[in-house]
Amino acid sequence: MKLKKYYSAREVAVLTGLSARQLQWWAAHRVFQPAVASRRTEAGGFTERRYTPTDLLELMVLGNLRRHGVPVSKLRLLLETLRRQFGVRLVEAIGREGPVTLLTDGHDVYARTAAGAFYNLFKDPDQPLLVVGGEDRFRELTARARGGRKRKKKGKEPVASRQ
Repeated sequence: MKLKKYYSAREVAVLTGLSARQLQWWAAHRVFQPAVASRRTEAGGFTERRYTPTDLLELMVLGNLRRHGVPVSKLRLLLETLRRQFGVRLVEAIGREGPVTLLTDGHDVYARTAAGAFYNLFKDPDQPLLVVGGEDRFRELTARARGGRKRKKKGKEPVASRQ
């Protein structure tokens, strides 16, 4: 995937699996703001929202969490807690180079600091956890593009190709 300076809402929707309507709702309700907001034109229409590559990476993670059943209220909490408690954006917590690493057990999202402290970002983000046993039950949150795959229509049999 070639990085661009800005991505349209349509491009972001294809790459993240989020709908353009979800992105619009998130912007209107201040869950996630695009880098360039939509504005009214002289002709009475609206310009398209634009997202940076950093926004795109963060939306890939948020889209993945949303598909796994994490409610929007918890996504908002995740973003706010990362900013308030750790002073980072979501993109800085993806991968091992940042000050915190985000992990999940399939239900909650945890932050692991460089010093090894664990925090449950959904339940009590100010209270460090005591993690007993290995970290093998957690997986790291990553950003992955979703575009390029076509869904098969239900009930349709594939047509045999002629050779």
